[in-house]
Amino acid sequence: MARHHMSLQQPDPPRIDADAWFDGVDLRELAARYPTPFYAYSANAIRTRIRGLQQALAGLNYAICYAVKANSNLAVLQLMAAEGVGADIVSSGELWRSLHAGIPAQRIVFSGVGKTEQEMAEALAAGIQRFNVESADELEALERLASSLHVTAHAAVRINPDVDALTHAKISTGKAENKFGVSIAEARRWFARAGSMHHVKLDGLHVHIGSQMLSVAPIREALARVAAFWRELEAAGHALNSIDVGGGLGVRYRYGHDEPVTPEAYASAIRDHLGAFKGRILLEPGRYLVGEAGVLLTRVVRIKQGDTHRFVVLDAAMNDLLRPSLYDAWHDIVPLVPRPGPSQACDIVGPVCETGDTFARGRMLPPLEAGDLVMIRTSGAYGSSMSSTYNSRPLVAELLLDEGRHAIVRRRQTFEDMIAGEQPARWETV
Repeated sequence: MARHHMSLQQPDPPRIDADAWFDGVDLRELAARYPTPFYAYSANAIRTRIRGLQQALAGLNYAICYAVKANSNLAVLQLMAAEGVGADIVSSGELWRSLHAGIPAQRIVFSGVGKTEQEMAEALAAGIQRFNVESADELEALERLASSLHVTAHAAVRINPDVDALTHAKISTGKAENKFGVSIAEARRWFARAGSMHHVKLDGLHVHIGSQMLSVAPIREALARVAAFWRELEAAGHALNSIDVGGGLGVRYRYGHDEPVTPEAYASAIRDHLGAFKGRILLEPGRYLVGEAGVLLTRVVRIKQGDTHRFVVLDAAMNDLLRPSLYDAWHDIVPLVPRPGPSQACDIVGPVCETGDTFARGRMLPPLEAGDLVMIRTSGAYGSSMSSTYNSRPLVAELLLDEGRHAIVRRRQTFEDMIAGEQPARWETV
């Protein structure tokens, strides 16, 4: 089964036969051994992304904190830990996963607009590096909780710079109408009264304007506004220990169309605006590290020829990969068993009882037959982590590939696993 071929790292779409190899593993043999659908991740592709970013940032005082929400599989988190990468978390569950995977608490930052007091208390007890605070109410709660635990919390204020990330509206986070962060004017007031807090040290700034950004322009605009505010705070006597520049770097979902920002261009933007900053620069890449490192393997259930549309029905569905249904997101879909004949326009759908269970509309594909193996590319981010058991479909398996080897890192759910938390009603009165 082993062959050292990293097809999904090439800049142009490889031939169909070459696509069947991923991190030295023949995906066709893998699909013959394990039932579809399932996810497969390339460990080497993830390492390549991490090290490329590290190389581009060389010379800066920086730390990479992987956005766990992109793919929270423990084996992926263990790989991050082995590469010296920390974690950007948004829940106590992600805190537990990160610590369980061996990521030290000192490398963990806690983001998110809706942290509960229980979650904040757990993070304080664990001794995480810092909190990215998004509201005055959260800041007050953090001060109260840190006081009760007799600890000091380090906090950064998340700035909403009102910058358009030029991405999908549902993953834009840095405009004034978005729920994330506070205005620079409000942040200015927080720093003015920071001395009155005895258990929260407000010593950082944080910005994250959106996800899947394919242009460096909005990144530069946001960094310019953060840099101006940092200099203003410094002049006013407020020392900052960190500036968190967030994540959001885009990946190639559509080969020959998407042109992601290079790590060199990204690092250049950071150097140009924050190169003189004496503290630590934090980065929170998620999708960028794991997106192109993952594929979803699925089979054709049947071909359905309607009056006006030709439907290719897969055994994967929206519960396995939600992005196309949620965002109308494009994923390249590649048959792994080439058949001769002209391509046809197809609607590629799943078996879930929703019209929205559609992966692509009018996609040109070569001839397909029931049982053919199909790969949905660039599904390593926000695939398994957003999956569900809708229609009582068990969660699919996840496999990690590494230099011709493979390992099951999440077994496919059984029906018994799926209902393990359910039980007959046992009535009680309050």
